[in-house]
Amino acid sequence: MKSAVYCRVSTDKETQETSLIRQEEELIQFAEMQGYEVAQVFTDQHSGFDIERDGLLDLLTFVKENEITAIFVQDETRIGRGNGRMAVLHLLKKTNTSVFTLQDKGVLNLNEMDSMLLEILALVEEYQRKLHNAKIKRGMKRAVSNGYRPEKNLKSRGNPEGRERIVVPVDEIVRLRNAGLTYEEIASTLQGLGLQISKATIHRRYIEYIETHGG
Repeated sequence: MKSAVYCRVSTDKETQETSLIRQEEELIQFAEMQGYEVAQVFTDQHSGFDIERDGLLDLLTFVKENEITAIFVQDETRIGRGNGRMAVLHLLKKTNTSVFTLQDKGVLNLNEMDSMLLEILALVEEYQRKLHNAKIKRGMKRAVSNGYRPEKNLKSRGNPEGRERIVVPVDEIVRLRNAGLTYEEIASTLQGLGLQISKATIHRRYIEYIETHGG
């Protein structure tokens, strides 16, 4: 099983570097004791209240792209403090990534309030996704009922004046969708990679894939 280690100290003072080294050594040993292979170590010298941390952002990307099943931290405050901590835990929950802490000597032990909040966040996000999909579906139905035929707007479908069919990384869309991302989040992700693809196009290609492959 693959895992990642995340170490953080609150300042960039040289005296804090020793703490980072100690955290890394202890967490790698801890992960191995739990039966995990450490694929990568990420570090930050930054306040936990700020979520714009290079190490943290790299960690979240790495977890998504490499099927990481667990991350190891010294304690839950290393992930973040305040609302930022809950936001990161929510993202990790969406990718089914377990959080182990040295403090708990195992999987992070959330209090009842934090557990309830994560459940609420997941529920709200699910309904937001349903509403978003419903709006797209309704919009497409209205457009078609008004005479719009998307298949006629493509050169590959017999309209030489139409646009070329956009090259879309369908496998990546399916992977991101299965990881719990909304179409809007997938569009933002791909746009960040230089692919200018709309939410509507992503939704259409995903549905085409599902209809073709089943499930």
